[in-house]
Amino acid sequence: MTETSNDDIKTLSFEAALAQLEEIVGKLESGRAPLAESIAIYERGEALKAHCEALLKTAEARIEKITLSREGKPIGTAPLDAE
Repeated sequence: MTETSNDDIKTLSFEAALAQLEEIVGKLESGRAPLAESIAIYERGEALKAHCEALLKTAEARIEKITLSREGKPIGTAPLDAE
């Protein structure tokens, strides 16, 4: 496994991945990194972004709204974006 391997990304929580992504963006925007490092961290940033998007999509699918009876009592759930 090389130093630039991104295999560890799939084990990161959303918050950890987002923190790393923010760090990468800051480093790239500052211009502090040499070209080769910039390319490597950009690629890691892309992998982190994809991981965050997948985690968000999974979370959105799990969000449900509670449905109420006419009496106002909870009777079940429905997808949040039911149309």
